[in-house]
Amino acid sequence: MKTTLVVHPDYRDLGHKIKDAISNFNSYTKVLGAAERNVIKNVTINGKVYTVKSFKIPNIINQIVYRFFRKSKAERSYIYANKLLGLGIKTPIPIAYQKQTTPLAFKRSFYISEFVDCDLTYRALTTDFNIKDHEIILRAFTRFTYTLHEKGVHFLDHSPGNTLISRTKQGYDFYLVDLNRMEFKTLDFETRIKNFSKLTIHKPMIKVMSNEYAKCTGEDETKIFNAMWEYTRAFQEKYYRKIRIKKRIFFWKKKYKDRVSKSPI
Repeated sequence: MKTTLVVHPDYRDLGHKIKDAISNFNSYTKVLGAAERNVIKNVTINGKVYTVKSFKIPNIINQIVYRFFRKSKAERSYIYANKLLGLGIKTPIPIAYQKQTTPLAFKRSFYISEFVDCDLTYRALTTDFNIKDHEIILRAFTRFTYTLHEKGVHFLDHSPGNTLISRTKQGYDFYLVDLNRMEFKTLDFETRIKNFSKLTIHKPMIKVMSNEYAKCTGEDETKIFNAMWEYTRAFQEKYYRKIRIKKRIFFWKKKYKDRVSKSPI
């Protein structure tokens, strides 16, 4: 097994400690998030907290793809984070990435960044409408998204859990996370509005975002709202259709788990 560790030039003096942190990843107990596919943990190095993300070993086809034809999720996260920072867009500072390969296959990868202790994520806006500055944050987030679009950033995973929000004296700071799916190009109107489709199912929130985005762009507000709402509905229908199909295909897994759980052994 070959291990390749790439450390940001500004953090080369942490190289050995980062390598040790990855080696001891399984011993760390503080897990961030649900950890359904990828596992994220915090680690302290020289008194500072860093986030280590362990990506799930891909399926056999992607092991070949990532070995020979495409950069790993960890490497893309590192590259895109540096590119975002170069554009003046906040994201946890990228520290390093590591990948493990065999001569014929890609195995594990890790992405290390600075830990951002945020006040909330966008997801909180979709579940708690009593947040005192809810609409103010939502409008600021919309302007932030407009800035992404103007700078040619198409964040393909622009979804509720992937924007960290910190309150500041000047307003709000927004940090993008989970960066491995991203494009950098000129965005047309359709792509811009479709980029909001994964964020919320709540029509009042979409009304606020469409109103603010219209102020940013000068486009007709009704046109933006109608497009934003239709793209949201289409995404939701596609999402739940995919879940129904998966349930039909993998129904045997649930039956197997049920049998195991009922087993007296």
